[in-house]
Amino acid sequence: MFSFSEIVGHEQIKEHMQAAIRDKKPFHAYLFQGEEGVGKEALARTFAAGLQCQSESADKPCKECVSCRQMESGNQPDVIWVTREKASLGVDEIREQLCNTMDIKPFSSPYKIYLVPEAEKMTEAAQNALLKTIEEPEYGIVILMTSNISALLPTIQSRCLTMEFRPLSTAVVESYVKEHCQVPDYQARASAAFAQGNLGKAMRYAKSEDFIERKDHIISLLRHVEQMDLSEMLAVIKDLGTRKDEVRDYIDLMVLWYRDVLLFKATKDINQLLFQDEASYISREASHRSYEKIEEILQAFEKAKVRLRANVNFDITMELMLLTLK
Repeated sequence: MFSFSEIVGHEQIKEHMQAAIRDKKPFHAYLFQGEEGVGKEALARTFAAGLQCQSESADKPCKECVSCRQMESGNQPDVIWVTREKASLGVDEIREQLCNTMDIKPFSSPYKIYLVPEAEKMTEAAQNALLKTIEEPEYGIVILMTSNISALLPTIQSRCLTMEFRPLSTAVVESYVKEHCQVPDYQARASAAFAQGNLGKAMRYAKSEDFIERKDHIISLLRHVEQMDLSEMLAVIKDLGTRKDEVRDYIDLMVLWYRDVLLFKATKDINQLLFQDEASYISREASHRSYEKIEEILQAFEKAKVRLRANVNFDITMELMLLTLK
């Protein structure tokens, strides 16, 4: 569990949370919006701990009181993580874990706090069941976390206070990675650059012993896409691994490379490229591709990530994406 001072960035959001803790006036429902790895869960956990903290100190969470120690061990009885067993979060799970217990008085704390990660996975029926519960609960606070706010009903969105988690600066991410990951400067720099302001992603890159090597494999695929057939391209992806978080990272690298292609096509300015050492290949790709085709490729990458999240067959997902590249 972090204190607010230990969490990098998101200063306005932290200020709001600390004021809500200090004044004992939290909103009844929050919507934390931002991509995976940007820090939503860390701040949700810290906010919940601060609201329940028993210390008289102004600096909450204190990490020392009974409630904070329970939070640290995952046993705070009035902070409930809503979980799901399937790809979606259904109405029965929402009712059982949240709606049916909201009115029960907190066991030992001022609030009952419900944390819902990946809230976009709620079915429409589950969201409708949640509507009345988050109106004005006496004790309850609901924190919905999502990387896809458009998947939530407008009626859900209108009842929540939305906190927008934006990417951090590359310099801030690089500094944090250097301090906490004990990696060479060039690896911290590369991890920060390719993470595009996403601290969680940068940490994952930095901790990966073969991130640089795998990045080079992906770039090699993009360089030689015209000479490779579909089976060869698929073999490269599968050789790198089929874990969803890793594959999404590879797709993100492809997105950044093709964004450079699009940028160079529009500006012819090498200095603006993220992959400056790939300038000759990016220039060639920009000359071969129309604006429409580049946009189609970028959309194919996003569709592939959506399909991976929805548990669509891996081979089919990758083949559809790579076909667009061809």
